[in-house]
Amino acid sequence: MTTLFAILFYTAFAVLLAGLGFKIAQFARTPAPLKIPTTPGPITTPGIAFRLGREAVLFESLFKSNKPLWIFAIIFHFGLFVVLARHLRYFQEPVWFWVGLVQPFGLYAGLAMVAGLGLLLLRRFVIDRVVYVTSPSDILMLLLLLGIGITGLGMTTLAHTDIIAVKAFFLGLMRFSIQPLPTDPALLVHLALVAVLMIVFPFSKLLHAPGLFFSPTRNQKDDPRERRHLSDWAAKLEAGRN
Repeated sequence: MTTLFAILFYTAFAVLLAGLGFKIAQFARTPAPLKIPTTPGPITTPGIAFRLGREAVLFESLFKSNKPLWIFAIIFHFGLFVVLARHLRYFQEPVWFWVGLVQPFGLYAGLAMVAGLGLLLLRRFVIDRVVYVTSPSDILMLLLLLGIGITGLGMTTLAHTDIIAVKAFFLGLMRFSIQPLPTDPALLVHLALVAVLMIVFPFSKLLHAPGLFFSPTRNQKDDPRERRHLSDWAAKLEAGRN
């Protein structure tokens, strides 16, 4: 079982890394022939960076357009952030100071994460306009994330596992020295779901996380009158003609 999960996580990490690299390169190469920032927008590079930061952390445009959905999303994403920060302890020795500080909030963050996911899933079934545009993959992604959250909470509150051995396993993977993995059913299901998420992440709608930073409506300056906009390919074409 240890060898099987070691191979699974090496494979999942390779797919995640290669998939993200490919998609981010694809995003970067996609031409933006039109000047289409959402106006009014910033006209300086620091202003663009601040706008992208607000969007990535606070979901500013979602807050303006759909406040109930914004609440669901904030509950889920902030819970997820704390959960991920807490899990960094399994990959560090010694553990960073701030990672130790978030450990007491793990249970509450896990509950917030699952609650936010449950609300996001519920709206897929009760709001007509959302039901109309919902695809099976949308439901499966939410169920996958819910499965990860619920099994994680289960190990925190009901079926405890040997977290020292779990940490040794992942540190061993990082050092190419495989260590025994506990065979608790809840842990194995949790880790299998995490590996599946790593594999499908680069090819799913979850890729909106890095995709945000390549959105022309957010990363372009609002200066169409002051400066003519040319995408790279158009600039090269025009230079060739001249």
